Amino acid sequence: MSLFEGLGYSNDKNVYIIDIGSAYTKCGLAGETGPRCIIPSTVTNSRTGKVTKIWDYRSTAELHENLKELLSVLIFRYLLMSPKDKRVVVVESLLCPTDFRECVARVLFRHFEVGCVLFAPGHVLSLLTLGSACGMVMDVGYNETLVVPVYEGIPIMLAWQSIPLGGKAIHSRIKDQLLDGGVVKTSQHQDIPVASVPDSLTEDILEDIKVRCCFVTEFSRGQAIQDVVLRGADASKMPTPTPAIDYPLDGSRIVTVSGKIREQSCEALFELDDDERSVAALLLDSLMQCPIDTRRELSENIVVVGGTAMLPGFFHRLKKELDTLAAMPRYKQTLGVKTFKFLKPPAKENYTAWLGGAMVGALETLPSKSLSRDAYLQRGRLPDWCSLDQETWIDDRTVQRR
Repeated sequence: MSLFEGLGYSNDKNVYIIDIGSAYTKCGLAGETGPRCIIPSTVTNSRTGKVTKIWDYRSTAELHENLKELLSVLIFRYLLMSPKDKRVVVVESLLCPTDFRECVARVLFRHFEVGCVLFAPGHVLSLLTLGSACGMVMDVGYNETLVVPVYEGIPIMLAWQSIPLGGKAIHSRIKDQLLDGGVVKTSQHQDIPVASVPDSLTEDILEDIKVRCCFVTEFSRGQAIQDVVLRGADASKMPTPTPAIDYPLDGSRIVTVSGKIREQSCEALFELDDDERSVAALLLDSLMQCPIDTRRELSENIVVVGGTAMLPGFFHRLKKELDTLAAMPRYKQTLGVKTFKFLKPPAKENYTAWLGGAMVGALETLPSKSLSRDAYLQRGRLPDWCSLDQETWIDDRTVQRR
């Protein structure tokens, strides 16, 4: 049975929906059309005041403490209700580490004493928002881009593809270019190089520059830029740069974001690496691994999610890249499809998977598909992510006796 099949919707809205992403965490209640909060996936140490990213942990003990702090903020500051015996849907990635899942479950069951938890794959939830059971789901996140084909509600595990390109790669490109030749204007009407104040380019500043100033350029300009920068073509073929923008670092300093930075930073996503892979090639490589009789339906149902996909011009450039790459001999002879169509979910790309979790949380069948607290305390561990059949669980003591 598919994850989201149910007899109807429940009126119980006291179901937590939590999506802990690499950069941002989304949280809200089932049945609602959007998360109640989207906050950075960071916690502040109460003793040292140091800000720590949830995913940058050195041990499970540190992760356990950080998760308790983050979930306390979500539950008691934004959801404003007692977590005891509540139901929880945790939206997770296909590549979520096992120790992270185990730690989330331990905090929810043992510290907050929730009633049951369902770990749901985000790529399947994204398709649920469209009422579709088939599609290619591309998640363009902060650390990486992940493509998972889903057919009849089941992910095709042999065909998933991933590449370490996302928002973080764009941030690195912006930072390198600013340090290379950026200029900061001070209140004393002095121009100083950005390289002299590198600490001012924090992750939050880079994120804000990306969102406010940068965009994905059109295909022809992008190819011309790559020819000059990567392939050593004549510099005279470089397109005329777009206008620069003054970005205020604080009340007394302004950094000039050149047109080169604005237009070229996002090229990091579309440049072919040594293995001829980019975010566009990733889709085709995944499609090539799918059974040939499923490719046409999958190629006509492409869903793109993730906050990085919200950059202006991203979808137009991705479509053009797909059409161009599909005409190359590498794909043309064996791919078997020529048309690529994108589906538009009823939510912004950064919380599409969360919305699917909110829909699953409102189903009457949620308790039967979730892991209860009693079952978890009895077994002491989570089942495999692809199986919720409690009769197949084997605890560690049984394995040791065998």
